[in-house]
Amino acid sequence: MPTGHVENAAHVEIAAHAEFSVLLGADFAGKSSVMAELAATVPTWRLLSTDGKFTETAFPLVAQLRRNVVSDVLPGLGTTYSADFLAALLQTAVVHLRDRIQVSEPGAPIVVDSYYYKILAKCRLAGVEENPMFTWWRSFPRPRRIVYLDVTHETAWRRSGQGTRLNRLEHSGALPHEHAFESYQRDLRKVMLEETRDVPMTVIEECGDVARTAAAVREALADDFH
Repeated sequence: MPTGHVENAAHVEIAAHAEFSVLLGADFAGKSSVMAELAATVPTWRLLSTDGKFTETAFPLVAQLRRNVVSDVLPGLGTTYSADFLAALLQTAVVHLRDRIQVSEPGAPIVVDSYYYKILAKCRLAGVEENPMFTWWRSFPRPRRIVYLDVTHETAWRRSGQGTRLNRLEHSGALPHEHAFESYQRDLRKVMLEETRDVPMTVIEECGDVARTAAAVREALADDFH
């Protein structure tokens, strides 16, 4: 578990308008690694994610639902489970992140992993073009800034283990070959940028390692988190 202030389920203080920023990027952009590095190096920041490293202890149900989506729902998508069912289940992650934003220490800098933007984009790419839930998500508090991690297709493909680590929401078509991965990631990036076009954004190009990328994120948010 990272050493920074990730979550404390026992401490609850509701903030009406918590200010926060979002770390965004396509699959295998390195967001989880950067969040862990920020937790270790900037302990005053509050880091929110549905990644298992951030939810396993304080919010085991969220971690379990994430595992169930990958292990049970995605293999049956289109047969056992509909895209609407998938969207309904993913909504638990969206609402969880919104709730955690509202539970904050006064003045604590907050960084949220993807917020609802990536989940909404993946739902749209799965065939849920307009669901009433989307209108609700879009009414949630707006971040003050998005930091977008951009990596090359080659890097993302290598990090995916040349496709061996991919799930059904990370490539197009039935098989996880390189072209299907590249095509899906290109579409994912396009939809996420559509959803975030009205929010100030800083794009960080590939830096080469996690520490340098995290340092670039800290620099991008320095003015917001002074």
